[in-house]
Amino acid sequence: MLIEKGFGTGDVVSLKLVNGDEIIARYEEETFDSIKISKPLAITLGPQGLGMIPWMFLGSKDSYTLNKNHVFAMVASKEEAAKQYMEGTTGIALQ
Repeated sequence: MLIEKGFGTGDVVSLKLVNGDEIIARYEEETFDSIKISKPLAITLGPQGLGMIPWMFLGSKDSYTLNKNHVFAMVASKEEAAKQYMEGTTGIALQ
């Protein structure tokens, strides 16, 4: 598994799961065998291009712990994607 080091709590990261899903989320913490993220959104392809939709439509919480065995790669999100993600999850327009 590819994992960049040096993430801090609240950093926006992109994760590629072994099932092919790509999600963007806020990094919370990680242990030897797990990664905790919050407010994950799935990346989807729509008529206007890439979009973000809830990763768990019926989930009752904001934070999730993923087993590292299910994560193929985790990297810092591209600046524009991170900005769009933050605007979408906080409702605050970033300059």
